[in-house]
Amino acid sequence: MIYGIGDLHLDYTKNKAMDIFGEKWMNHEEKIFNKWKELIKDDDLVLLPGDISWALKLEEAYNDLFRVNQLPGYKIITKGNHDYWWQGPKKLKSLGLDRITFIQNNSFVYNNVGIGGTRGWLSRDWEGFNEQDEKIYSRELNRLDMSLSSIDSGVEIKIAMLHYPPFNTDFSPNEFVELMANHKVNICIYGHLHSEGHRFVVEKEIYGIKFHCVSSDYINFEPRIIL
Repeated sequence: MIYGIGDLHLDYTKNKAMDIFGEKWMNHEEKIFNKWKELIKDDDLVLLPGDISWALKLEEAYNDLFRVNQLPGYKIITKGNHDYWWQGPKKLKSLGLDRITFIQNNSFVYNNVGIGGTRGWLSRDWEGFNEQDEKIYSRELNRLDMSLSSIDSGVEIKIAMLHYPPFNTDFSPNEFVELMANHKVNICIYGHLHSEGHRFVVEKEIYGIKFHCVSSDYINFEPRIIL
């Protein structure tokens, strides 16, 4: 089984209360971990598209990442906009977390399913989108292209992981969707949207790609079956 859940927003120090986003977030870590242990087996795969830990530095994030590593299943993690601790692939691999693969310009194959991804970025029609945003947007498109290009062509199914939803503010698909379609992606998961932001969720099939929002509060902190 392949599951997805994003935006864990873990905080080992207990200094960052998430209930400022509503009562739904009360004890959210406990909700996630309890449901995870109830549902997921060691041979399952769990996709986590960003915003894993509130830590600012890698050494501070280690405690949260270690907790994720110890949970059942093998985990694939891509970067979110709040993952300031994220470092290059060598440093991430040096953490020695044997049940986690970090995706950055690379990919992972699980039972003939190829998985790639990147953070993504704000849509170009977002209010305040500027020249710096354009640089990041283009870089993220390139990173997704590199990641998906690294998947062996013989896989049966391709899954793309993004943190930001790959849609414009009018809900139309943007260039990230076009790129995924060119790579014949079958499934895309994304997160980032919380509380009032849930009104921007798009979950349907576009260009043959099935889209799932797996932001933790959107799926009631329960890992969702993707495949």
